Amino acid sequence: MLFKNKKKEELRVDESLSHIAFIMDGNGRWAKARALPRRMGHRQGAIAFEKIVRECSKIGIKTVTVYAFSTENWKRPKEEIDAIMELLSNYIDRAEDEKGTRYVFLGDKSVLNEDLRIRMEKLERESVDREYTLNIAFNYGGRAELVTAFNELASLGKTSITENDISEHLYTRDSKDPDLIVRTANECRISNFLLWQCAYSEFYFTDVLWPDFDERELHKAVKSFYKRKRNFGGI
Repeated sequence: MLFKNKKKEELRVDESLSHIAFIMDGNGRWAKARALPRRMGHRQGAIAFEKIVRECSKIGIKTVTVYAFSTENWKRPKEEIDAIMELLSNYIDRAEDEKGTRYVFLGDKSVLNEDLRIRMEKLERESVDREYTLNIAFNYGGRAELVTAFNELASLGKTSITENDISEHLYTRDSKDPDLIVRTANECRISNFLLWQCAYSEFYFTDVLWPDFDERELHKAVKSFYKRKRNFGGI
């Protein structure tokens, strides 16, 4: 149920929307439309990301997952990759002072700069018992995640694998599956994101570019979610 305080016009969600995930698309197109370098689009996208994470917490969403950098994004120009890495590094600096959020980095950290990897792992350890969870998918791919899970199960000698076994060996094993996945920039595909976890997620697609996705646009997505009936295969 969606709650709305008429006096303050404050949006609040209930337990049916406890996890929302974002495919943050359109940073490059935002920059191109303004004749700016792509790194400026990522910088503006990072501002939008922090704003949306705060608003999700404010309206009662317990878990947020963002698709920050995919396993395929290494194909991009080095200048752009370096800009994204710098944004992540700067964000980790600020996140160390945030006391209410648990940080989890989904993906293969082994190929990242050692200093960055160490800081990511330190932030994960120090924030483990907090109320809200922010999953940052970085060097993440849904297929690679499944391969990793299957290899872990094989190394344990598992010869008969259940759905629960797989779920417990995914990067997201400490989070429930997303209730809602939002994709911006007028793209209607999953792009190798949460392939296992999205089986019964609701999807919301918008033509708004990620740097322009603000609290008002988030509220539109939330309201759309509450207009739907989720049957999970039933009637």
